[in-house]
Amino acid sequence: MKFWKYHGIGNDFILIDAVDSDIEIDNDRCRLMCDRNYGIGADGVVFLFRGERTDLKMRVINADGSEAEMCGNGIRCLAKHAYDFGIVDKDEFTVSTMAGVKTPKIFLDGGKVTTVMVDMGAPILDGRSIPLDYDGEFIDQPFAVPGYNIKGNAVSMGNPHFITFTDLSSNEIEKLGPMLEAHPFFPKRTNVEFCKMKDGNIHTRVYERGVGWTQACGTGACASATAAALNGVVPFDEPVHVRLPGGWLKITVGKDLDHVYMEGPAMLVYEGSIMDE
Repeated sequence: MKFWKYHGIGNDFILIDAVDSDIEIDNDRCRLMCDRNYGIGADGVVFLFRGERTDLKMRVINADGSEAEMCGNGIRCLAKHAYDFGIVDKDEFTVSTMAGVKTPKIFLDGGKVTTVMVDMGAPILDGRSIPLDYDGEFIDQPFAVPGYNIKGNAVSMGNPHFITFTDLSSNEIEKLGPMLEAHPFFPKRTNVEFCKMKDGNIHTRVYERGVGWTQACGTGACASATAAALNGVVPFDEPVHVRLPGGWLKITVGKDLDHVYMEGPAMLVYEGSIMDE
């Protein structure tokens, strides 16, 4: 089985092109492929299918074998692959995901996709819908975990995120990441973003659900910018730069909270074949 290895600012994926095949998703095999010692190594596996009512369809399996509803960096990589390999022939198209229909728009350099902007849709702020064990919006609220009292924000971009701007040391962040991800307040676990403002930009570290510490998280950048806008520290309707360990993303949060736009690069690293046993 052929595969392509992509990354979006360091968040890396094994892409399986199933447009013209009958490939079935095997979660355990995905987990083994993502193993960095015994497999190819990646944060997740992105499956590309032909869409039914959309141009394309995406499924994402995390490194631990669980399925993610949505992946911001992954959809940029999928969009690049689809255009560069002639699966789509237009610069804007639709992709169905487990978090709804998303619309990537590609930008070219030398005939190849370098940057992708994705309409990520509307953020979800209702607690039960995110989901979390809370009625209504959870924005700039105190949150207690053993040994810590922080303030946090809950936002879903099709997958759940907990964002805090509390000033924490690196050691505290390292401890809190896995504690928050698995906290019972989040019935489906959560992605966790630790944010700081610097020169008008958001600097974020992400503990990703099903992955762990990661170089980047596209939906996490969108959720962080949404939380920052709701807290009045960045503007609505203007691009905000979000710095993740792997690089920069540009996020624009609509004032009416009807759309969040994410823009960033996608890169093909290499391609290869997986031996069938």
